[in-house]
Amino acid sequence: MKCLGVTGSLAVLLLLASCGTSSPDGTASSASNAVPEIPAAPQERFGTIWEGLTVDSGLVQSGQSLSHLLGPAGISAAVIQEIASKSREKYDVREMRAGRPWWIAFDTDTLQPATYFVYERSSTGYVRFSLREPYNVVLESYPTDTLIERATGIIESSLSLDLERSGAPTSLALSMAGVYAWTVDFSRLQKGDAFDVLYERIYVNGEPVGMPRVIVCHFEHRGRDLPAYRFNQGDGVDYFDLAGQSLRKAFLKAPVEFSRISSRYNLKRFHPILNRTKAHYGTDYAAPTGTPILSVGDGVVIKSSYTKGNGKYVKIRHNATYETQYLHMSKRAVSVGESVRQGQVIGYVGQTGLATGPHVCFRFWKNGKQVDHLQEDFPPSNPIAQEQQDAFLTTVTEWKEKIDDPTFGVR
Repeated sequence: MKCLGVTGSLAVLLLLASCGTSSPDGTASSASNAVPEIPAAPQERFGTIWEGLTVDSGLVQSGQSLSHLLGPAGISAAVIQEIASKSREKYDVREMRAGRPWWIAFDTDTLQPATYFVYERSSTGYVRFSLREPYNVVLESYPTDTLIERATGIIESSLSLDLERSGAPTSLALSMAGVYAWTVDFSRLQKGDAFDVLYERIYVNGEPVGMPRVIVCHFEHRGRDLPAYRFNQGDGVDYFDLAGQSLRKAFLKAPVEFSRISSRYNLKRFHPILNRTKAHYGTDYAAPTGTPILSVGDGVVIKSSYTKGNGKYVKIRHNATYETQYLHMSKRAVSVGESVRQGQVIGYVGQTGLATGPHVCFRFWKNGKQVDHLQEDFPPSNPIAQEQQDAFLTTVTEWKEKIDDPTFGVR
């Protein structure tokens, strides 16, 4: 008996029900004993079905434009101009950059020009152009996976190197520095300091992208355990200790990340250039020329100038009590009267003025008198609000259980 062809996902089952199957000796057997084949799912890529398409790909070369890529694919200059014009509100094709990958898809069984053009605008997203009328353009993001990972270690040389030694990304050092910027001076880490941190890492197409984001960290510094737990009480993510006190304070510990202190506040310091004893009212942070210098707090620039001794420098008034000054810059990045935020780049390390090497001399005023900022104890800001206490405690309990489990987050 001849069976009629049936299309759709029920084809195999309907054929088996109406025709049956035959055993090797020619006798009929029950269709219920047969295992139906499952048709392969159509291949999807970049948000559309690519099955039956022929694909060309490459990297944008220096000087190439959309015309250079689509012209050889059979797209006319008039159509390319129309595509560029119609897509401008969503994506300006003039923003295409050398080194980024592209794909062009063609209908395999036709002589028509290309069907789709895909340009990867970043590691997390792409632009898909339809090369047939009405010439649509769509901005899409790749699917992402967020994994929780763990890094533990003891400081032997530097945080970055010791993180790398533990198998963690060195960029985690920057994330940790952001968490502890008000609590730990990373230029003063000691051998034996230790870290245990759980962090999120986003993966796209199996590769990590972006900065790792700290969830919880226990950092042991100079014999003190400094826990930090991520929590959002309605005004953005911040980090708190176990008592709900914010790690964020009025001033950063240092104006330069990952530098070293080359000279401390010293009222009887011997000046290496003047060759005489001269009080040193600041703290020198040695760093390579061009390293960004950060404002340690919110404020207003009251001086941005040059003198023979100070070189290029900036001075900031933070409030009625505190002022800070940053000397020997190679370049200033702010002007008098400009408002600055904590962590904003205000200049770059240099050795202008009386300086024997590239560094920033950081000076701190309290009530009009220069003091040693390393000896000041600044109170935390924005602790956990009363109405958020229960939610914070729940969050801390959950994450503390995880970080107390030495196997959690280990891969």
